[in-house]
Amino acid sequence: MKGVLLVNLGSPDSPTAKDVKPYLDEFLMDERVIDVPRILRNILVRGIILQTRPKKSAKAYQKIWWEEGSPLIVISERFAKKVRLKADIPVALGMRYGSMSIKNALQELKDQGVDEVLLVPLYPHYAMSSYETVVVKVLEEQQKYFPEMQVTTLPAFYKNPEYIKVLAGSIAQGLKDFEYDHILFSYHGIPERHIRKSDPTRFHCKIDGSCCNINSVAHNTCYRHQCYDTTELVKAALQLPEDKVSTSFQSRLAGDPWLKPYTDYEFERLAKEGKKKLAVITPAFVSDCLETLEEIAMEGKEQFEEAGGEDYIHISCLNDNDAWVSLMASWIRDWETKQLLPV
Repeated sequence: MKGVLLVNLGSPDSPTAKDVKPYLDEFLMDERVIDVPRILRNILVRGIILQTRPKKSAKAYQKIWWEEGSPLIVISERFAKKVRLKADIPVALGMRYGSMSIKNALQELKDQGVDEVLLVPLYPHYAMSSYETVVVKVLEEQQKYFPEMQVTTLPAFYKNPEYIKVLAGSIAQGLKDFEYDHILFSYHGIPERHIRKSDPTRFHCKIDGSCCNINSVAHNTCYRHQCYDTTELVKAALQLPEDKVSTSFQSRLAGDPWLKPYTDYEFERLAKEGKKKLAVITPAFVSDCLETLEEIAMEGKEQFEEAGGEDYIHISCLNDNDAWVSLMASWIRDWETKQLLPV
């Protein structure tokens, strides 16, 4: 019997430092998130970051927490429920980090008689700290606890034409009543070294502004290339003016070079260049979360306005958008009936 496992990032159980701390510990101790030797990672995370970050992060979570719970969890649950009904197949939801574990989600599928699983990492782009760590963790849990299960993984879908159509449609709806001066596509940042580590050729990815435009097998795992590709595909689909669209990268840890340009710097630059009305889109996420609802929708608005901007909107992620649900259900049906996956 076939079933589907949806996996998203995860969330602390509550917006308190007490619950945020173990969540951050699991997240930041992941060797694909902070990719240094374990002894150094332990010193950095448990000796430095976790001494102050949980209180700060808890305050941020408190600003966006819903009555029903964590927005990311609530939205992901709504999406999973809709997909389950639309695809008429067992669908379980797990999180890479936190108490909604992947193991429990696989057990839920097993209890329904599922022995063939379609793994859907809810990340459009490939990155070792998001897509890859989900795949690795699921396979570890499957091999350890559910060896009878077969797992097929949905590939990164950042350039799938049907996905771009759904994403563009959602963005168009968000822009409908907004006379923008500029549209900023803000993707989650990663350290530059992650790009080089993910390069199978070991020489193509130079992050010099040109390598992303030269065709290479490295693009299959190059997060930077895939983000810029998404921007270009949406821009073409919506016929957006070239001079009114740009790409940036949000969220970073101090100490290492991360993908540039940095989103917070772009807020200031665009405002000082006279862009008074800014729309921000966050296509690295399919579900709104702390990084979109607090960092972009709240902090970003404040940063832009302090720099001289006047009007600012954050366009929501796809969340449980019906067109997005229908597309996911169609991908599931294609896998279920024809063994086909989107490209």
